[in-house]
Amino acid sequence: MTQEITDRLIGQNLKSSPAEIEWTDPSWRDAYSDRDLGWLQFNSRVLHEALDSRNAALERLKFLAIFTSNLDEFFMKRIGLLRTRSQAERLKNKVIGPVPVQQRLQEMRQVIIPMLNQQAACFQKELVPILAENNIFLLQWDELSETQRDKANSYFNRNVYPALTPLALDPGHPFPYMSNLSTSLGFVLRFPDTEENLFTRVKVPNILPYWVQLDPEIDDSRSYIRLSDLIHHNAEKLFPGMTIVDSTLFRITRNSEVEIEDDDESESIRTIVAEELRQRRFEPVVRLELSEDPDPWVRSLLMHQFDLSEDDVYEIPGELDYSGMWPLASLNIKELRDEPWNPIVPADLAGDEADIFSVIKAGDFLVHHPYESFDASVEQFIRSAAKDPKVIAIKMTVYRVGDDTPFVQSLIRAAETGKQVACLIELKARFDEERNLHWAKELEKIGAHVVYGLLGLKTHTKIALVVRQESDGIRCYAHIGTGNYHVKTARLYTDLGLFTCDPTLTDDVVNLFHALTGRSREPHFNKLLVAPTNMREKFLAMIRREIENHQAGKPALIIAKVNQLEDPEMCQAIIAASQAGVRVECIVRGFSCLRAGVPGLTENVTIRSIIGRFLEHSRVYYFANGSDNPLEGEFYIGSADWMQRNLSNRVEAVTPIELHSHKERLWEILDVLLKDRRQAWVMQPDGSYEQFVPTDEDSDIARLGTHRTLMLLAQQRVKERIK
Repeated sequence: MTQEITDRLIGQNLKSSPAEIEWTDPSWRDAYSDRDLGWLQFNSRVLHEALDSRNAALERLKFLAIFTSNLDEFFMKRIGLLRTRSQAERLKNKVIGPVPVQQRLQEMRQVIIPMLNQQAACFQKELVPILAENNIFLLQWDELSETQRDKANSYFNRNVYPALTPLALDPGHPFPYMSNLSTSLGFVLRFPDTEENLFTRVKVPNILPYWVQLDPEIDDSRSYIRLSDLIHHNAEKLFPGMTIVDSTLFRITRNSEVEIEDDDESESIRTIVAEELRQRRFEPVVRLELSEDPDPWVRSLLMHQFDLSEDDVYEIPGELDYSGMWPLASLNIKELRDEPWNPIVPADLAGDEADIFSVIKAGDFLVHHPYESFDASVEQFIRSAAKDPKVIAIKMTVYRVGDDTPFVQSLIRAAETGKQVACLIELKARFDEERNLHWAKELEKIGAHVVYGLLGLKTHTKIALVVRQESDGIRCYAHIGTGNYHVKTARLYTDLGLFTCDPTLTDDVVNLFHALTGRSREPHFNKLLVAPTNMREKFLAMIRREIENHQAGKPALIIAKVNQLEDPEMCQAIIAASQAGVRVECIVRGFSCLRAGVPGLTENVTIRSIIGRFLEHSRVYYFANGSDNPLEGEFYIGSADWMQRNLSNRVEAVTPIELHSHKERLWEILDVLLKDRRQAWVMQPDGSYEQFVPTDEDSDIARLGTHRTLMLLAQQRVKERIK
């Protein structure tokens, strides 16, 4: 697609990055919070789930791993980008000393270090003792019995030693390449009778369990030792005849923000992404993590080799990488885990005889994951379409799809039986590029139509279309969702999806696919809000309508449930609504660049964040539209957050929800979220967050929290159905 056609789809020039957009009214800056500091606050709320003694021990361990994974991504994406900007500012201004970006980096470091200390204290002082009380022993080398040491050494000789590759640094051996997020041991060696330090790096293999179980389970007792400790205490086997002076455990993080121009139509998007993946492996190191009290010579050598400053180095008081905790956090110990949850099969789809197309034809239906089964609804939709001889075409967008995906397998089966299959795979989905490239090639092998979206835009919308030949003609069926077609995250993320054969909506979905796969110059949509075509303008118009209704004495209310709130124009519209007296309830899981409760600006705005066992991923929008009956208001669900990238730089789709029963369901969900005092955090005027604390006088919803309440409601619906 030419750039001219891309511009026509956008309907406007792409806007500059959020950092470059000026607020219309300078006084509104008092209601603005820094995006990156806001994100760190979000990760602090994730860490709090590990610190919270009300949570089960292995769930707390899981949140330590999630906190680390989140922070890794932050350094790869945001810190990498800011360091690049800092270097550019230095070159441009030719200054010596701090520049604004460097000051921000230092501010973030001051926020990160206390969180790392909290993480380490939680693990070492709270969780390790609790696990020991439950016969799970995470041991240091000097805590092992002689028998356990023998078993550990035997495991090293048999499983670890052959997998290691010591890499020396000397005139004959250049500084070894180190992959992103790799953990290594840096050894200081000497030849006997010399004083010259020699450096050798040994990577801790990530293909082996980081916590090695030393003995089979006996009387429900398990003992573990770190793989890095095992390597350290067997190092003499790696360096026979050498003197081992010291060793330091370290871990590196590389920048993932690779700048590759993608506006050259002579290069395919697939080629561009493949090159980006290749280059990312060699991007600069943006963080060096070292174990506590590292060898000073190793520390200095690594800083020099990676061209790092003191601000880029973190001496970690506890574990370097908590992602190795996942196998431990997944241990099947009932007393230390959350109560298991099995998603409910929607009533209309229960039973072997249920026909999903007949169900949709009888009326739209709404699903809420993971409370309701993703497998029995969304996955079944595509699986049934692949088998159904009446289906003539299947179209899907894929952003993150996962490994061994049943969706791609169904599409392959459909294409092999002669159905027309079109799949738009977003190759630039961050950190899923390699997996998406793989599945794109698999689909192309069997003749499916695979496209990669539009130059300059990511395709983030979650839509699927099935075209079926029926007795009365062609009928289209669609799924419009808030989450990815990803079977694993569907059990962990809360998401909503609408199944429909409403011709007006399905025509919109057809038009959107034509715009994405063909050369539709001016796509028209009757009901769908599509970014970057009409979504921003529609949302702004609905906010203006709420202001006008309030000024006319009519009921006015806005509720926005999103992952992030950052778009300057939407933030300004919310400020204007608040100043006009409209109540605005924002449920923002991650960061919000808008502050709530700022006098004269956002006094009528509340911003809360829900953190718990499930990740709040669904996007829901509500506008009262002049009625004091919430079910007469307007509801929307879809893939877009109120972020500049979603509204202007991505293809997104949001659908209205019109059936009375579906509105009841969405209002129930929003009501639970707004009443929660167990998992909810509320933003203060200074941008900080305070966690609600439930009291005995609070309602059951307030005390139980969002996720527990919605699980109970899902079970209750099943009981009522059986009656």
